[in-house]
Amino acid sequence: MSTPDRPTEAKTREDDDEFARKAGIDLSAEAQHTTPAAPATGAAMASPIFKLEDVGVQYGGVPAVEKVSFELIEREITAFIGPSGCGKSTLIRCLNRMNDLVPSATVTGKVMYGDQDLYADDIDPVQVRKVIGMVFQKPNPFPKTIYENIAFGPRVLGMKGNMDEIVEGALRKAALWDEVKDRLKTNAFGMSGGQQQRLCIARCLAIEPSVILMDEPCSALDPISTAAIEDLMIDLKERYSIVIVTHNMQQAARVSDKTAFFNVAKVEEGKRVGNLVEFAPTDKIFTNPEDERTKEYVTGKFG
Repeated sequence: MSTPDRPTEAKTREDDDEFARKAGIDLSAEAQHTTPAAPATGAAMASPIFKLEDVGVQYGGVPAVEKVSFELIEREITAFIGPSGCGKSTLIRCLNRMNDLVPSATVTGKVMYGDQDLYADDIDPVQVRKVIGMVFQKPNPFPKTIYENIAFGPRVLGMKGNMDEIVEGALRKAALWDEVKDRLKTNAFGMSGGQQQRLCIARCLAIEPSVILMDEPCSALDPISTAAIEDLMIDLKERYSIVIVTHNMQQAARVSDKTAFFNVAKVEEGKRVGNLVEFAPTDKIFTNPEDERTKEYVTGKFG
């Protein structure tokens, strides 16, 4: 039985360029590997990387979150906060089509990445997940060496270049190189929880995404490891756009530029649905929110 050919470098780059062209976003090597220019001053000059228009998700016909509209700005950290069951994780999974992997899920509305509708018929969801990477709640390293964890994605995608340099570069970006450079051939399961999570971030960075989605990346970590991940996020936003789901309001206040607060609304007896209550700069959400429900949540009256 023949096996399908692994994608060639030319084919991979051709797919990348086509996706980037449609989105109107520069994914060139120069854009990814040079220090970005200082951001333009003034909100009017900010460039949105995502635009959500009346986005909703249903599972088996039951609404989980509905009527979400906002813009996410390039090279900012955006935090999704709110009580359990309000649709934060469901919504972040819309941004790289991870909900496609749930057979009962239906996404409505429009999710724009640059100028491209991510749910258009001609869009390959696998290509979307390469450009828009994701880090999950619990560290999930592969049962391989540290080196092979990082090299896995570039090899599957047919990326060319010096693999040692690719691995080192990803580990350096994840602030992990100095800790593991002498044990790259050891099993990743021998790392601490915090190191494993940074390894998963490095694995994401190795395939050169433009956006990093993080679904509660620190919930299983100790305070020291959490601080390391937070410092890393702040460093990474110089190159990448980051969206984070967190139950830790202090974390959202420390690291994010914008915050979206979600809550659960009762739509009928026995049925509840998540919705967006308020989206604003983080300091406004935590010091002068417009909605009373936001104020009650950030001051600890519920949640």
